[in-house]
Amino acid sequence: MRLILLGPPGAGKGTQAQRLIHHYGIVQLSTGEMLRAAVAAGTPVGLKAKDIMASGGLVPDEVVIGIISDRLDQPDARKGFILDGFPRTVPQAEALDRLLRSKHLKLDAVVELRVNESALLQRVESRVAEMTARGEAVRADDTPEVLSKRLASYRALTEPLIHYYSERRKLLTVDGMMAIEHVTRDIYRILAAIGASDAKADKKASARKAPAKAPAKASAPAKKAAKAAKKTAKKATKAKKAAKKTRKTAKRAVKKVKKAAKARAGTARRTGAAGKRKGSAKAPKKVTKRRANAAKRLTKRR
Repeated sequence: MRLILLGPPGAGKGTQAQRLIHHYGIVQLSTGEMLRAAVAAGTPVGLKAKDIMASGGLVPDEVVIGIISDRLDQPDARKGFILDGFPRTVPQAEALDRLLRSKHLKLDAVVELRVNESALLQRVESRVAEMTARGEAVRADDTPEVLSKRLASYRALTEPLIHYYSERRKLLTVDGMMAIEHVTRDIYRILAAIGASDAKADKKASARKAPAKAPAKASAPAKKAAKAAKKTAKKATKAKKAAKKTRKTAKRAVKKVKKAAKARAGTARRTGAAGKRKGSAKAPKKVTKRRANAAKRLTKRR
């Protein structure tokens, strides 16, 4: 599980971070602690940070990213981490995204603890009044005035990260004004839902990448049955072709007979017509002959 907790000072990030560390068995990566450890270890990045810190300057983002990169390579960070104090700005978030991509890692979620700033100021005022009443010393950074400045800084620099991670569908918001146990329960619930969703997505991806299974070898009886079925199908196809050929032959024979009969009928019609024409030609000759004989007989009488 790789997480970032967002929220203004006094939202309870430290308390929830400790609970998440124990629950998931992950490590908390505090930029302040990492800087001090890198300086103590004398790493190249640590030595660079040491010189900057000694001169009173702010450690540049690239140096902080280098320290985070070295820390992520350590064995105890393999199960996951919670980043504390980083990123604080959008450029730092962009640099962190590039670093994680280069290591083939991804953030699981950015959990925002949303709180009411007025309520936070009232809490600090009440705490200071109680400590003063008990005669206890109040920390210099635990006053309403300091908190107001820190809240203003958060709104100007860190609050834009809410929009940044929301656009990338990484942001999950929890009501930080609830009781501590309720906040913890809500965080566990949404992280469990994310874990289930990621596991389902990974399973689908694995199924798509998995090679297709080779078909199981058929047993001897199955092979024999398949061969017999293939032979029967072949015979059926052959018989079908033969029947089709026979039908074609029969059709041709019928067509031939019909053609011959039609030809004979045509010949007969032509012959009959010719006979009629011949008979009608002779008829006028017979009429003329009769008329001639009648004329001869009439001449003899006279």
